[in-house]
Amino acid sequence: MKPALMPRVLKTSLILVVTAFSATQLFAQSNRTIATEADFDRAMEELSNWGRWGADDELGAANLITDEKRRQAAALVTEGITVSLAHDVNEVDAIDASGALSRTVLRVSPTGAADQYQYTGSYHGTIHSHLDAVGCHIMYKGMSYNGVPWEEVEAANGCPKSGINVHNNGILTRGIIFDATLLPGKATEQGWLEPGTAITYDDLVELERIQGVTVEPGDVILLHTGRWKRRDALGPWAPREGVAGYHADVAYFMKERGVAFIGHDLWNDVTPSGVEGVFLPLHSLALTSLGVGIFDNLDLGAVADTAARLNRYQFMFSAAPLRINMGMGSPINPIATF
Repeated sequence: MKPALMPRVLKTSLILVVTAFSATQLFAQSNRTIATEADFDRAMEELSNWGRWGADDELGAANLITDEKRRQAAALVTEGITVSLAHDVNEVDAIDASGALSRTVLRVSPTGAADQYQYTGSYHGTIHSHLDAVGCHIMYKGMSYNGVPWEEVEAANGCPKSGINVHNNGILTRGIIFDATLLPGKATEQGWLEPGTAITYDDLVELERIQGVTVEPGDVILLHTGRWKRRDALGPWAPREGVAGYHADVAYFMKERGVAFIGHDLWNDVTPSGVEGVFLPLHSLALTSLGVGIFDNLDLGAVADTAARLNRYQFMFSAAPLRINMGMGSPINPIATF
């Protein structure tokens, strides 16, 4: 993917290569190392889904969630247990809070009451549970997913392609909770990963083995690191100082398995990123190259506990973003149903 040279679609020759080989065949022999900016640039190009579903596609990897996939996900509901995957909306200033909800009571009377909600700052960032749209929020060399240039975003005063409203009918598929605290040597005795702990491609393969589950096309994968448990015990910390999360090489896992969305209990990327010169490489690889939507700042403790109790790390995942025309994301309360 060379945005300056290929504004919207991949060259025909590259499309033919991708058609000729499965993703696993194509990348099994490739160098998955992402440690430098050059590695990152290479991965942005070779993992790209630009043009895969057409020049005008706005869904990205959500195209992998088919009607059959939704029926399979619904069939996972056997106990009828529902678990929220969101954290309570933040209403106070904190070192890890990119914004707060201002809740004002407008009136109280014998016939009822009303209040008003307003964000001070953005729901994007490091505290509010939200979904990043694949379009516009993150750009690479001046372009977002499928080659939309930043000038079009500026002219539209919003996200003209691949905005959050492409999911106005909701998201329903199979969800998988990857509980990173189960990885040997990764978690503290208190049950969380320390900031800066990287979860790599190989770690996800190991979690598949430990948890007895295999990621398939159209799945949502959610990474539990114990962020909120650590925050409750030790207090908030500045995320730029360290975040336990996905390493950039997980982008190869996402491509090979056909992941539709990813999620995490902070901003998904491990920090420091381990990629010289690139701050949040997985955000760019997921949103801009792969067209994979990102759920940030989820609270995955309850679903990890439920999965461990049931010995079932898969469930029906559902989410309904707000219907915001040209929006670049939405506050969210996803639900896991076992």
